[in-house]
Order: sequence, then C-alpha cells, then structure tokens
Amino acid sequence: MVKKGLLLGCFILAAVSLSAQRTATIPYNEPYRPQAHFSPKEKWMNDPNGMVYYKGTYHLFFQHYPAATVWGPMHWGHAVSKDLVHWKQLPIALYPDKLGYIFSGSVVVDERNTSGFGTKDKPAMIAIFTHHDPKGEKAGSAKFQNQSIAYSLDEGLTWTKYKGNPVLKNPGIKDFRDPKVFWYSPGSKWIMSLATKDRITFYSSPDLKTWKKESEFGQVLGAHGGVWECPDLFPLKINGKEYWVLLVSINPGGPNKGSATQYFVGHFDGGKFTPIGSQTKWIDFGPDNYAGVTFGNTGNRKVFMGWMSNWLYANQVPTLKWRNAMTIPRELSLKLTAGDIWLTSYPVEELEKIVAKTIKVDAGLLAKDNNVFSVIKQTPAQYLLKFNTLAIKDYAVILSNTAGERLIVGFDAKNSRYYIDRTKAGLSTFSKQFAGKSYAPRLSLSPTSNFELLVDASSVELFADGGLSSMTGVYFPKKPYTRLSIVNNGMEIEKLQIQPLKSIW
Repeated sequence: MVKKGLLLGCFILAAVSLSAQRTATIPYNEPYRPQAHFSPKEKWMNDPNGMVYYKGTYHLFFQHYPAATVWGPMHWGHAVSKDLVHWKQLPIALYPDKLGYIFSGSVVVDERNTSGFGTKDKPAMIAIFTHHDPKGEKAGSAKFQNQSIAYSLDEGLTWTKYKGNPVLKNPGIKDFRDPKVFWYSPGSKWIMSLATKDRITFYSSPDLKTWKKESEFGQVLGAHGGVWECPDLFPLKINGKEYWVLLVSINPGGPNKGSATQYFVGHFDGGKFTPIGSQTKWIDFGPDNYAGVTFGNTGNRKVFMGWMSNWLYANQVPTLKWRNAMTIPRELSLKLTAGDIWLTSYPVEELEKIVAKTIKVDAGLLAKDNNVFSVIKQTPAQYLLKFNTLAIKDYAVILSNTAGERLIVGFDAKNSRYYIDRTKAGLSTFSKQFAGKSYAPRLSLSPTSNFELLVDASSVELFADGGLSSMTGVYFPKKPYTRLSIVNNGMEIEKLQIQPLKSIW
C-alpha cells in the first residue's frame, strides 16, 4: 500500500448516470457518486483491507482518513454486506495510537483458537496490520513500520489491540508492510505474505503472535518500477491441478503509468513460492485498479476487490464530500491460453440481484453494413448492455453527453489490443497525468470474443475474453452520459439487450 499520496459471448455494459434531481447534499447521490460500487459515505478512502467472510457477512475494511478528503493519518474504516453488492458502513474499526497510523493488513478467523483470544466455540477475528510510526519516519529511522494485531469477539463490531504489539518487528527495512495472512492446513500454521521494499517476504506462525521468516521472492522477477506492496497468496485449480497465485501491487510502474497490480502463478510448499515462467502479468491493465486483494474464508471461491484510483491523482480527483471508490467485486479463476496459465477476473454473479427488466434492442439496428448506430439516446439511470458478435474486428463503444464529452472503449484489431480513451471524457485539469488512452493486450487466440463492460457514474470496468484482459478507469463528465452509440467496422453483432440496474444505495 502506498501511503501518500463485457463475439460469440456476451458484452455487458453497466452504466450508471446521475439524475437531475440528485444534489450534493443527499448522501450517496452526489455528482460522480458510484451507484454500483462501494464508496465511503464521506472523506478519504484508499486500499481495501481485512476483507473476510464470516457467518454470512462479508467484511470490508479500508484505509480511511475521517477528517479530510485527502490522504492523512490512516484509520481502518469498516463496511459489511450480505451479498457483495449492498454495503452498510459501520463505525471506524481501528484508530491510530502511540505506535502509529493503522496501515494495510488482513483479517482472519481464528477457528482453532491458536491465539488464545477466543474459544473454539467462539473464535476471535484477528486483524493483522502495519503500524506506521510517522515520528520514526520523520526522524529517518528504517524501522518505522511494524506488524501488529487486534482481535474482535463480537464478529468485527469492536476491536481490542494486543498489548504485546508489535508482533513482528522491523529488521531495518524502510518499506515493511501490508501483511496478508491465511491458515496453511498442510503445515498447521499461519502464513504471512509481507511487502518488503522490492520483494515479498513470507513468514509463518503457530499463534499469530510469534513469527518466523520462511523465504523471500521477487527481487529479480516481475515489474520493479516502484515499491512492492499489498501482496496476496492463494491457491486456485485448473483442470483439477492446483496452482498458487501471488498478487503484488506496485507504485509507480504500472503498464499505463502509476499504480497497478501484477501477479505470478506458481507453486507454494508452505515456506517458499516458486513461479512458473518469468513473464510480467497484470490483473488489470487500466489506470485505476490498485492494492486489490481477495476475501478470506470463502473456501475455493476467490473474490477480489481493488481500490479504484491511482496515486498519480487520487488526492486531486474532483469529488467534494468523499474521495475514491472500490472496484466491483470480481471472481478470479485460472485459464490456459497460448501455452500459458493466466488469471481471469469477472464480475461476481451476485450483481444479478440489482438487474431490472430487460429491454431488447431491434436486431435491424445491428446490420453488418451499418457502420455507426445509436443504441439509445436516453439511457436508464443504471443499466447492463449485452450483445454477441461472431468475429472480432475494430469497434468502439461510445458514451457521450449533451456537453460534447465522450468516453470511448473499444478494440484495435491491427494491434490486437483493447483500450479506454478518456481524452475527452470530462474534467481532467486537476492532473496532467489523467487524460489519455490506456491499452490492454488481447491475450485470447479465439476469433470470437466475450467482452463485458461495466460503467458507473464515474468509472468503467472492461472484462474481455472471459476476463483474460481487463481494464478499469475513472472519469468525471460535466454532465451525465445519456447517449450510447457503437462504431462497428463490418463486425456482425446480434442479440443486443439493455438491463436497467437498481442503485445499491
């Protein structure tokens, strides 16, 4: 974690526009406020933390500064959901203390009561986080980040910090943070993945209090344009065979400038992670998906959520009451293509809960020789757009408004890449790094494509070829996008339909 600053498949476009009746004084209805994504009720938010599922509830903690809409002394905000779609924000979970700010980390359910904080009948939830000492940082110490724990005996409502903190002291590494912990059953021990400057260090513990170094990974592999952060290690199966996936966020050094998250596929023996191949891979090629990790305690299902922003401009984006949001929850899986194993991400099926009655579009509009067609001139407030196509060629999906602004998402066949163009998408003067065009390579070798696009009031998430290529980008139009059109260069499109969505708020 940086501490400063939708062809023979489906194309789904979920777009959320702001109604004229919304005003900046109504919570969750302000200009640019996402209507299908979690965002804080007010003030600053960055990295997702401590994501865990327990007793029918998904817990999302997050880096939060409750006193301003810019980064500041970090707290752990807290929100809960029963379905990964509708969220309720709860009181702050963890506050800064004499050991420092509360930086990123994870939460586990100690079902075996290894820590002794709970019982086997009433296990404790344990938060493992980085204590960041601002005084030590200012003084030039290399030991100002240490790992600490806190426990909850009421299912995450209140938290008590361990009197013996920190439980893992800094050996002298300036960037020593973001612990992601899970129970490794074969070895009957807890495993921690920790970001340590230019690599990930793995530790083990029998009780979450005492930790032993196991190994290091990544000093000479992957992207190194910036500090490594927010690791996550978890198993996934493909064709019945298990592999391990290691997520590592990096800032700067992303494929489209600034913040991004890379991943490695390999094997883990309880102490050491060994990758297969040396190619740098990205879970999302867009500019606005960072520090994402998965929910713990979900069995074989792996659900990912990231911070929908970029440290190049996160503190300057033009929202007033709150700042920044999370990506849509995405289910992760592995796919074999082009002789390699890739990580795919796809919006969780729970989103169907907010789908309203489907609107079918006249197939005559989709004639092969109809180069440009307007799908709809007045979109619903929120919607999903789906269509199929037989062979992928150049195309562009254009969202536009009466102010002449437009966001373009499409495919460049010559260079075999997807793109998001926000050059004329709205406000951009807040940062010279914001406007522009971002690209993602097409990894699939199939002549047909499954492409999904999820658009909210101020964000777009592209999932191509079943999630092999994904991109996320935010934008800030002066007026809501109410017109949808498609530029189609000879590609056969069919079965287009629009599904209005209900706001999650």
